[in-house]
Amino acid sequence: MSDTPEDHDLALLVDLHLAGARQGPGSAEDTARAIALSGLAGRSGLRIADIGCGTGAATLDLARQLDAHVTAVDLLPDFLSALTDRARDAGLSDRIDTVEASMDALPLAEGGFDAIWSEGAIYTMGFEAGLTAWQRFLAPGGILAVSELTWLTTDRPAELQRHWDEAYPGIATAGTKISQIEAAGLVPLGYFPLPVSSWIDTYYGPLASRFDAFLARHPGDPRARQIVEAERHEIALFERHARHVSYGFYIARLHGP
Repeated sequence: MSDTPEDHDLALLVDLHLAGARQGPGSAEDTARAIALSGLAGRSGLRIADIGCGTGAATLDLARQLDAHVTAVDLLPDFLSALTDRARDAGLSDRIDTVEASMDALPLAEGGFDAIWSEGAIYTMGFEAGLTAWQRFLAPGGILAVSELTWLTTDRPAELQRHWDEAYPGIATAGTKISQIEAAGLVPLGYFPLPVSSWIDTYYGPLASRFDAFLARHPGDPRARQIVEAERHEIALFERHARHVSYGFYIARLHGP
């Protein structure tokens, strides 16, 4: 039994998301596009850290698409266990290691990686904080590639503005995010917003399909129902206002050769 309400909420969120291939918006096509912008393709023996990997959708894509060994980092052991199973089933176990750790206390070698990757997870510690903290793990000229919640327009519906101001105050336009990348001492290489399909087809749709079974596993639990109601609200909000907000994929390089 969970010791605190926070533990209980976390256990519920893990249960809801564990069966998902993704724990946030994104797709294999988005990962491939970011790889193309990064210049990593065609290089051999790459060392990549995937921070906040979840159950490993991007980890597996990186291992498939690049000549790379991927260190997959997440705080939640259940997600890492699912990733380990998926890597075995895909024949990629020898190319992926898992590390259970918080992203703000990474037990990684400084200067030890050719790329730091993080899809939909850097918000946990904040975009600017992540840029500053993670670049020390890059070798000179290394790549930092992250997706981050981003405003696509300067004028937004009030209900959308209220929701994301409360849920993630760090949200900003791509121009602001790119300025933050430059202020952190990194060289921007590319940016693109994720398409609507990367929210609906690969994240929200599969998530919504699990709601009924999730509630059936937790009958009479008010927090389980509140979590589902909050997710349904966010999905409906996105469907009404998708042209105003998305994740932006940002690719940058550490100064060096």
